[in-house]
Amino acid sequence: MKWIDVQDIGIELADSKPDIDPLSVRFTDLRDWVMELPGFDDDPARCNEKVLEAIQMVWLDEKD
Repeated sequence: MKWIDVQDIGIELADSKPDIDPLSVRFTDLRDWVMELPGFDDDPARCNEKVLEAIQMVWLDEKD
């Protein structure tokens, strides 16, 4: 996975962290959790706030 795979990343986070409210997560923690996902392989420098917000919204949608 790469940073542009926001849909896949959001789904993975929803599956791996079902008890966490995505809106309560700091972006620094979110970035770290994404980089720890199995199959994630991208440059941390390519991450930005817009990407993290998109991931957060997918994760939130998956929880509903």
